[in-house]
Amino acid sequence: MPYAAVTGLSHDGLVRDHNEDSLVAGPWTLCAATTLTPQTIYFPIDDPLVVAVADGLGGHPAGEQASSLAVQHMAWAGPSLTGEAAVRETIGACNELMYSEAARDPERIAMGTTIAGVVIIDSAVIVFNVGDSRVYRLDDTRLAQLSVDDNEPPSPGQHRSPVLTQCLGGRLDAEAIEPHLSTWPLAGPARYLICTDGLTDAVDDETITALLRSHDGSRAAFELWRAAIEAGAADNVTLALVEITQPAQ
Repeated sequence: MPYAAVTGLSHDGLVRDHNEDSLVAGPWTLCAATTLTPQTIYFPIDDPLVVAVADGLGGHPAGEQASSLAVQHMAWAGPSLTGEAAVRETIGACNELMYSEAARDPERIAMGTTIAGVVIIDSAVIVFNVGDSRVYRLDDTRLAQLSVDDNEPPSPGQHRSPVLTQCLGGRLDAEAIEPHLSTWPLAGPARYLICTDGLTDAVDDETITALLRSHDGSRAAFELWRAAIEAGAADNVTLALVEITQPAQ
């Protein structure tokens, strides 16, 4: 039976006064909280395993609550996520949850969050995202971004526009979303990096690749965080490193 080592880390960064990111790995959630050191949990892949990050929308109310609600719902739904249709339905339910919670509390109107992650099943990895949090896979040759950024085209000189074209919630009136979904075969050892834009806005793909090639597990997570801090870490930095191991035949 294959197993996954999931290392998670979430930090305020150097500019924000609190953390609006959240993380889920299986039934374990880290909701809008800061970890002082990377945490690693090992999971046998006998049931669907969901690993995801969510980034509450800055400039909108209750960003930390929005990201927390999203990962808590993904954790609850995790064992039922057996294919793309189930993942799509669950992400749609997360979107509806943003609006229903906002309707209960006027101070939460237009609350919203991004979400990105993977669901690992016995023969495949389902990649999903809404917004600009990202999923990468590192193989023998390169670091490949598997998620799709939901951003408006950047202005001249911009690395990436901060304006999202879709997210979970985030509007005054409810709008449907179209999650990005893809399925990849689970074959041999694999490494996936799931992260909020607090990492990728500060650290370029070449540096991420070099650090992941040089380090594994908690050391890799720490070095990625340190690179973001050394670059100024203007946003919350949250990441999950998923390392899948296949047993010898």
